[in-house]
Amino acid sequence: MKVKILGSNSDGNCYILQADDATLILELGVAFKEIKIALDFDLTKVVGALVTHEHGDHSKEVMACLAAGINVYASQGTLKALKAEVPRAKVIKAHDRIKIGPFQIYAFDVNHDAAEPLGFIINHPESGNILFITDTAYTQYTFNDIHNVLIEANYCEQILSTREGTLHPKLISRVRRSHMSIQTCSELLAANNFKDVNNIVLIHLSDGNSDEAGFKKRIEAQTGKKVTIAKKGVELEMNKTAF
Repeated sequence: MKVKILGSNSDGNCYILQADDATLILELGVAFKEIKIALDFDLTKVVGALVTHEHGDHSKEVMACLAAGINVYASQGTLKALKAEVPRAKVIKAHDRIKIGPFQIYAFDVNHDAAEPLGFIINHPESGNILFITDTAYTQYTFNDIHNVLIEANYCEQILSTREGTLHPKLISRVRRSHMSIQTCSELLAANNFKDVNNIVLIHLSDGNSDEAGFKKRIEAQTGKKVTIAKKGVELEMNKTAF
């Protein structure tokens, strides 16, 4: 399976999972035209789109996606906040297990300042289990049998602390209570048995409060795994086995 990253920051988030038999879109925070270009204007293999929450950098193209005839799956709180309660908008609840084409989806709740935000474990025979977790301060859950990870590493506490006095206190407080730091990301990875993981992709890094090279080096040293920083245009193989 291939993952194409169309955006992974506050300007817009979107990831396309392309298997041989089907395509799944994760997040709809970039222009739908960009999504169509990434798919060579062929939507026939797209079985659906998953959206974690209603903030625009993750959801602004929900209506365009629905208008294109693609089902969008999100929580009831998210769909209500987006005023997208229409037939192709499908409700998925925390701890639901659903099937979208050949993809098996498990949803879980996360901790963000949104109506009803979710994270997902996505399974496909090509990729195994993919953990997708973003826009959350932490998670109370542990995860088993994960083969690929897309995980938020939004900011570094030390960097954020140096900006006190230059950033509005409310913004700093929001970052801390709603996004995952590299420290928490590291702790989450350490708390789980990820021996079978092939890829760790660090997503949703803050432009001003993160350190791409430092984050990559830290997680590589900790895990011994292949670590990629999510950027627009990055494509990588995301398979169940390393070969």
